[in-house]
Amino acid sequence: LGAVSCSALFWFDSSNITFGLTAFIFGSFGWASSLVFYNSYLPEIADESEQDKVSAMGFALGYIGSSLLLIFNLVIILKPEWFGITDASLPPRLAFLMVGIWWFGFAQYTFFYLPKNKGKLRIGAESFWKGYHELAGVWRELKTQRKLQAFLLASFFYTMGVQTVMYVAALFGSKELKLESGQLILTILIIQFVAIGGAYLFAYLSKRFGNIRALCVACITWVGICIAAYYVYSVKEFYVLAFTVGMVMGGIQSLSRSTYSKLIPETRDTTSYFSFFDVVEKVAIVLGTASYGLIEELTGSMRNSLFALGAFFVLGLTLLLRLRIKHKTN
Repeated sequence: LGAVSCSALFWFDSSNITFGLTAFIFGSFGWASSLVFYNSYLPEIADESEQDKVSAMGFALGYIGSSLLLIFNLVIILKPEWFGITDASLPPRLAFLMVGIWWFGFAQYTFFYLPKNKGKLRIGAESFWKGYHELAGVWRELKTQRKLQAFLLASFFYTMGVQTVMYVAALFGSKELKLESGQLILTILIIQFVAIGGAYLFAYLSKRFGNIRALCVACITWVGICIAAYYVYSVKEFYVLAFTVGMVMGGIQSLSRSTYSKLIPETRDTTSYFSFFDVVEKVAIVLGTASYGLIEELTGSMRNSLFALGAFFVLGLTLLLRLRIKHKTN
């Protein structure tokens, strides 16, 4: 669904706005849905002792793949004459098509090698509501799983900060620092490539000091990033900040997934639990970006919104520390 919808954007232009929006919505739906299954495979393909490393490898390869495709598409968009393209609208439309083909192609590798569900898929009227019943079941079970409940609450708050930074970093550079498109593109690439090393770094930290301690280090670093960003006024300073963001972004994402995977009951369907995890993340994104935009609207500056992001990370850090002390987990 995601690959087809993304490829369909090749035919999107100013004359069919509704078509383009519809394709984008279905593409986003396919992408978000695929992440649930992608994440839920972790406890099925890796032992608990290897989940931090495998999770880090998954994020690292994802960053590598997305960066390579981004660079290829940017070359076509910025230098169309190299490819004999004279139609200005063709390069960005080709980029959508390439994303769809890339997505579809690597999905085949996934379908071939990952464990297959032996059960028969039955689709009926009850299928629509089954997902909601599964989420409700996980919610009820969480009441007796205090450790998992505490971790989800902590991850909810720091995810509000992480995901908001991912969405508004380029916008901050554009509005507050007046960066040009080329500089913003470089910023995105810096974050993407550095995140590769960051994922492995925090996998090492988790092995050396434990998951919760490594996540605490990440949250403390994020608080420092929010404070530093308030005082950033030059391009070089922004690039240094982007480097730091990339380092902890890849780490906190991969480590959050593997930590959650270790806390899931072994007797339970992992897909249902990761569906719940994904819903929590999406709610955090909505609330995080909404609070960021609201503060900017009220104060007239995106810099003031950084205090809200810093507060989210402080709350997440506090809950992680309480989790470590209360449950005596590393």
